[in-house]
Amino acid sequence: MLDPALAPSPTDDAIPIHLVRAAGLESLELPAAARAFAAATGFDPKAGKLLVCPDGEGRMACVLLGLGPDADPFAAGRLATELPAGTYRFAAPPDDPALATLAFLLGRYRFTRYRDRPAPAIRLVPPDGADPAEATRIAGAVAMGRDLVNMPANELGPDGIEEAARRLAERHGAAISAIVGDDLLDADLPMIHAVGRASDRAPRLIDLSWGEPDAPRVTIVGKGVAFDTGGLDIKPSAGMLLMKKDMGGAAAALALFDMVIGARLPVRLRVLIPAVENAISGNAFRPGDVLRSRAGLSVEIGNTDAEGRLILADALTLADEEEPELLVDFATLTGAARVALGPDLPPLYTADEALAADLLRLGAAVNDPVWRMPLWAPYRRMLDSKVADTNNVSSGGFAGSVTAALFLARFVKAARSYAHLDIYAWTPSARPGRPEGGEVQGARLLYAYLRERFGR
Repeated sequence: MLDPALAPSPTDDAIPIHLVRAAGLESLELPAAARAFAAATGFDPKAGKLLVCPDGEGRMACVLLGLGPDADPFAAGRLATELPAGTYRFAAPPDDPALATLAFLLGRYRFTRYRDRPAPAIRLVPPDGADPAEATRIAGAVAMGRDLVNMPANELGPDGIEEAARRLAERHGAAISAIVGDDLLDADLPMIHAVGRASDRAPRLIDLSWGEPDAPRVTIVGKGVAFDTGGLDIKPSAGMLLMKKDMGGAAAALALFDMVIGARLPVRLRVLIPAVENAISGNAFRPGDVLRSRAGLSVEIGNTDAEGRLILADALTLADEEEPELLVDFATLTGAARVALGPDLPPLYTADEALAADLLRLGAAVNDPVWRMPLWAPYRRMLDSKVADTNNVSSGGFAGSVTAALFLARFVKAARSYAHLDIYAWTPSARPGRPEGGEVQGARLLYAYLRERFGR
């Protein structure tokens, strides 16, 4: 089923959209009235500039969309929010028809759970070279993930994350199970239990799987902290304002799961989500505590606000025991990553050179970019503990994203390839194709990689 915002076939009355580069209007075949109107208004084809041009009778003749000197691959996302109601087509194929179509659909996203925010009645004729069904599937998966990130924590706790996973599994006929509360101790997942036990909403490990047993094994781990107070090392109020998004890794993992199954990629896909709320009560874990991990390593707690790496460590250990072909985690892990690279560019950590090169290349190609950061081995000493095998935070306050990645890598031994993405999962201010609010970073990138590597 196609998104209803995509016209199923070309229509004679579709209004043409002209993409205008820095060179200006000279090379475009425009109606005389439209060209005169653009000149009279002083149209400047800077990035994102949009102009609806009338014909001689006051009706819409065409649309001009400025691309500027460095065209945003998602420039067409602006069309979804700025155009009047109507049906439109590109006058000439965009540089990347697939990305232009996807950007339009992603730009239509609205979070409408608590107030009605209808999208304008705009339809786009998909350009030649686009796959409308594929764009619909990807945009739907991203919308599901964005909805989860945007949900407030009073309605989406660890149990709500499980419910969302169960709905997805049921829709696709995938297998799902969950280990909840004190059963985590019996299942040898002690750090997930320790982090989440202070909340009245029980911690859990959610386990989804799909695909033929003999297909290449791909496992995704998504950090599912439904809300992070910081624990006893409590965050200041400003630091808590966006902590509903601390389950953005889980949202990305579920969105990827949806994309992969929708495309029927020939892999055996497993998604593990440690879902907790880092709350405060009499049984909250404390600074100075020493926790035992599934891997057998003892972990001294230097800061209870570094809880994500603890739950990921147990989940990664479990995932690693299957020796998957590829193991990836998505996690809203460190503020240091945002200091280094900002909100739009997640750090990528991997020791696999070929995997790193492919992810960097595909990130640029599908406009879901990452930037490789070093697993700098000498910094392991910053995680030294005098009483345990490791501390959960580094000493000195330096290289926070790097040391967090080094901590996680210690719990992966058998997977053939492993990568960690320290995502932000939020768009601070709206841009074409990316409305302000929850964002699903890394999922489209990994989907593109799996499709290229394992696709039929």
